[in-house]
Amino acid sequence: MIRNYNWVVAIVTVIFCCISQAQSEHSTQPEESLLIGRGDLLLISVFREPDLEQKLRVKDSGDIVLDLIGSINVAGKTPDEAAHFIEQAYIKGRFLNHPQVSVLVEEFATQSVSVLGQVGKPGPVSLTTPRSLLDVLSLAGGLTEIADRHITIRRGDKSGNIVAYLPNNADASVRASVMVYPGDTVLVPKVGLVYVLGDVARPGGYVMQDDAKLTVLQAVAMAAGANKTAKEDATRLIRKLNGVYQEQPIPLRDIELGKRQDMQLEQDDVLYVPFSMGKNVVLGASGIVSSTSSAAIYAAR
Repeated sequence: MIRNYNWVVAIVTVIFCCISQAQSEHSTQPEESLLIGRGDLLLISVFREPDLEQKLRVKDSGDIVLDLIGSINVAGKTPDEAAHFIEQAYIKGRFLNHPQVSVLVEEFATQSVSVLGQVGKPGPVSLTTPRSLLDVLSLAGGLTEIADRHITIRRGDKSGNIVAYLPNNADASVRASVMVYPGDTVLVPKVGLVYVLGDVARPGGYVMQDDAKLTVLQAVAMAAGANKTAKEDATRLIRKLNGVYQEQPIPLRDIELGKRQDMQLEQDDVLYVPFSMGKNVVLGASGIVSSTSSAAIYAAR
């Protein structure tokens, strides 16, 4: 009797281990990223039931109309999820006992992604399957030097927006984790710039760092410092407030000597270090701001 009991326990243990292993293998399978969209053309087939094979276009409502079953909503589902949903409908309607359904997306209604903003080639990018954000940006010519690393993905199925952050030193596997689907829109904004103009060694616009913080001393240092001929005591900061450019004096020399506290700059600020010659000191704010349009842009390396 004890031997029979031990034999039963052994059999149950083996069965339990097999079930656990199968569940573990199933859970480690990669999640399918392809989603069915409105207007997609689907091929629906049922194993050993050739009469039930259909090619159907997903309606604007997200529904398809199947023989026997009727209307079923499949938009936003993966092909596997849609197949399982259809199988349950066949069983619930008592049309088939053990259906094996296959769903294949034969044609996407929208086969492009719009990539807009600071990329090499803005515009539509052909896409027939989901691709990583990094791949899509590469197809669009890559990021420009003044591209912000906070990139918005606007989902084509109206499910919302995703903001992906791509730092310069990010590992490729991390940057590839965000997926872009056909019909999405990728928006790459312009990064914040601070302009240092006038009598400095390298006047131009300077890209703010990933944390979007830059002080007066940091900006002047990026411009390789003020020249010996500069009138540092007459340095001015030009900032746009409520649509109007306003000026304020900056005691640059005192800040460099540590007598005054360094000052935080904001996006699109213009720091002007005048020449010692009188005709340049009286240059107005409008003239200084207009010169930013032709200023060289320098990105941090």
